[in-house]
Amino acid sequence: MTDVESVTGTPGSMNSNPVGQMFDRIAPAYDILNHLFSFGRDFSWRRRLADAVFKDEKLRVLDLAAGTGDVLITLLDRNPNIAEAVGLDISENMLALCRRKIARHKLADRIKLVRADVTVNGLVGESFDVVTMGFGIRNTPDALKTLTEINRLLKPGGTTLILEFSMPANRILRGCYLFYLRFFVPLLGRLLSGDNHAYRYLDKSIESFHRSDDFCNLMQKAGFSDISASPLTFGVACLYQGTKPND
Repeated sequence: MTDVESVTGTPGSMNSNPVGQMFDRIAPAYDILNHLFSFGRDFSWRRRLADAVFKDEKLRVLDLAAGTGDVLITLLDRNPNIAEAVGLDISENMLALCRRKIARHKLADRIKLVRADVTVNGLVGESFDVVTMGFGIRNTPDALKTLTEINRLLKPGGTTLILEFSMPANRILRGCYLFYLRFFVPLLGRLLSGDNHAYRYLDKSIESFHRSDDFCNLMQKAGFSDISASPLTFGVACLYQGTKPND
């Protein structure tokens, strides 16, 4: 099931997206930099997301901004009740890495990959029990539009689980974190990936992203109920959860 499909155009048209181009460039170094920058905490964050999936029925799951597949693999590893998973990303190079990683984990019969924009994807509405997104929603031009699309894709009663970076509430921790983001992350990112822009963009996208209360309000505007925000690792990341109402 891992043959990559493009549902919004040709591969060339995919690469016209600036964010897609950026992730195409940094794909080879993406995983190692994620692990380094989070001091390995990204593994536990993904496990936390995967463990929040309900276990009592066969599920069809969609992972948006799937990248190299770590969220998908963690989801299936910890949830044998997932009958089918779809991973969607706009970057061809990230999906190529994802496909190889899925093959190594022998999950090809349970995962389908789609190359598309998150909000222009051609997927059928109300067709997924769970929609996840790991560290991708801040890279979309309009978070509310993305949340509204997630709501469209979920079956009534379905759940969304979104991992995203956030700012610690504690002033001292926040100051240390900002120093780390503004100086250390771009330096190491440039040294290991050779990209001068991508990891400065990372800092700016985290600093400018919605605070947790504001993001929960966006989720409510997008039609979700039972919304929660769980800070992770002193608040440098947050797991958001919401339900699409049955009515």
